[in-house]
Amino acid sequence: MAGVGLLATATLSACGNDNNNSGSSSSASASAGGASSASGVSCGSGTLTLAGSSAQANAISKWTKDYQTACSGSTVNYNPSGSGAGVTAFEQNQVDFAGSDFPLSADDQPKADARCGSGNKAINIPLVPGAIAVMYNVSGVSSPLNLSAQALAKIFNGKITTWDDAAIKKDNPGVKLPGTKITTFHRADKSGTSYNFSNFLNQTDAADFPAKANKQWPGSGGQGQNGSSGVAQAVKTTAGGIGYAEISYAQANSLPTAKVGNAKGQFVQATTQNASAFIAKAKTQQNGADLQLAFDYSYSDPSAYPAVLVTYEIACAKGNKSSQLPLIKGFLKYGAGDTAQGELPAAGYVQLPKNIQALVQSSVNSMS
Repeated sequence: MAGVGLLATATLSACGNDNNNSGSSSSASASAGGASSASGVSCGSGTLTLAGSSAQANAISKWTKDYQTACSGSTVNYNPSGSGAGVTAFEQNQVDFAGSDFPLSADDQPKADARCGSGNKAINIPLVPGAIAVMYNVSGVSSPLNLSAQALAKIFNGKITTWDDAAIKKDNPGVKLPGTKITTFHRADKSGTSYNFSNFLNQTDAADFPAKANKQWPGSGGQGQNGSSGVAQAVKTTAGGIGYAEISYAQANSLPTAKVGNAKGQFVQATTQNASAFIAKAKTQQNGADLQLAFDYSYSDPSAYPAVLVTYEIACAKGNKSSQLPLIKGFLKYGAGDTAQGELPAAGYVQLPKNIQALVQSSVNSMS
């Protein structure tokens, strides 16, 4: 049964210590305190220290290089340590803001608020969206497989165990499917990708996948692998394997990806354009500068891919150090701007839809 699910985010390497980058951090320079560069970029002075989601690491790396080109005199360092580690670092006042593939939890919110100072609030700012691909290794199947949400829920909860199961055949009329045993692979580490994919399965078919969304994979059976790269490699080397990861990992390993069924039974390919069509229909949950996204999984546009994630920046709405505020806002404003967002699809991410981008820009502008 489809419903509205809170998107905790996401985008193309997994939340956790996995990274699609060659390095462990990225840095950039910016110019003096709060001034605008010739290219219109708002620059601050000093050093900005960030950590968190490895899902957004490639986007952050690209943006810091661009920011350095536009600005000089300040440094931005990002450690893709994983969403959980990033949130903890933010709560402990070790970073200026953190990236997380899911919004602050009820347990983390008061800790993050306290870090921002008495009476101040920590906020979620969605910035880097992406698609979660379903990768598989099935011999003899040349065209992309169709997999309904119901079939996926049963596969990832151990209820469908062979590739010639009647439910998969129903999704793929005329396709000769082998009787190969299905081996599911999921993230062993705490992962925003797991949170979002399990949320999709639970929201679309709670009867077959009753476990609520969780960053620690909540499904039954299967084999855990560290990082999205571990999941992709396991699928690639296992006949009958299937797993989930950000689309860049499927592409890097030359793995086919399934067309995923939406609530009305339409099968949609995992592409940045199709994920954007789904994200554009997100319902915004706004409380002051805090902005979270909720998706109606009953949305059935034939071009809308329903398994998505978004990485949020966890920051202080108020209470930022005056010496850091120009650089914090300058970098976030750049990331939320047309140039930076326009660079995301080429890197395998999804650009924020214009309606959500405008709300993000408003949230950043209100920070103090």
